[in-house]
Amino acid sequence: MDKLQYTIDEHQAGGRLDKLLSTVNEEWSRTQIQQWMKDGHVRVNGQTVKTNYKCSVGDVIEIQIPEPEELDVLPEEMDLDIYYEDSDVLVVNKPKGMVVHPAPGHTTGTLVNGLLAHCKDLSGINGVMRPGIVHRIDKDTSGLLMVAKNDLAHESLVQQLVDKTVKRKYKAIVHGVIPHDYGTIDAPIGRDKKDRQSMAVTEENSKHAVTHFRVLERFDHFTFIECQLETGRTHQIRVHMKYIGYPLAGDPKYGPRKTLDINGQALHAGILGFVHPRTKEYLEFEAPLPEEFENILDKLRNNR
Repeated sequence: MDKLQYTIDEHQAGGRLDKLLSTVNEEWSRTQIQQWMKDGHVRVNGQTVKTNYKCSVGDVIEIQIPEPEELDVLPEEMDLDIYYEDSDVLVVNKPKGMVVHPAPGHTTGTLVNGLLAHCKDLSGINGVMRPGIVHRIDKDTSGLLMVAKNDLAHESLVQQLVDKTVKRKYKAIVHGVIPHDYGTIDAPIGRDKKDRQSMAVTEENSKHAVTHFRVLERFDHFTFIECQLETGRTHQIRVHMKYIGYPLAGDPKYGPRKTLDINGQALHAGILGFVHPRTKEYLEFEAPLPEEFENILDKLRNNR
């Protein structure tokens, strides 16, 4: 484990330590520095400090650079539906039923396994189990994901998510006939106190969440809608639509038992737009609805 030491001078005093250290070595990302601080690899005058620590003149900064963690997730050859790829980012259309990243005890068959076989240069910011993963979609949700191939791209894409400038539009089929054409759901989401495996609209230990929706087509007992995320909370669309009384068709966790003949929620991440981390060009991609989703719509149209 390499060990480095710095002393803060008058020009550096007053600045945040994580920001300062990210300028020392261009290969160190700010997110990586913050993780090192949380793990105790960065000390100030012999003591660990919080990531927002403000430097003072004469502070002695010690950094123990950890050895790269050996990846215990194996590459698997897969026929990935790649929509875009360059040396910085990759956009992939994830099929329904595929888990995005491995979890302890479940390290095969995920999108990450396929990505590791497809490209060797994924950002390591999110750790060995989630290399390159900037955001995720649920197992039974299909659609577009952006993947970072280096730390520069990772930090840029995450910041765009934080700044709410990434365009993410989903299509869904919900129970019930929504009478109005447009709507916005602004309701905080957190863990469900009654079921820790589920999320719910709650004021306790929750995060701000906003979903915009518009009606695309109405049927006898269902509505076909498009949702645009302003925030990206776990299960956000599924939780928000249940909250206003229009749960997603096929949703095993948040929907009714009696539903359409579909395996998992009828939800597809169809449009993804973001600014390229290096070229600053705006990129936007659209993936068509999966065949199963289209078949369900055809049945609803025929049964009117």
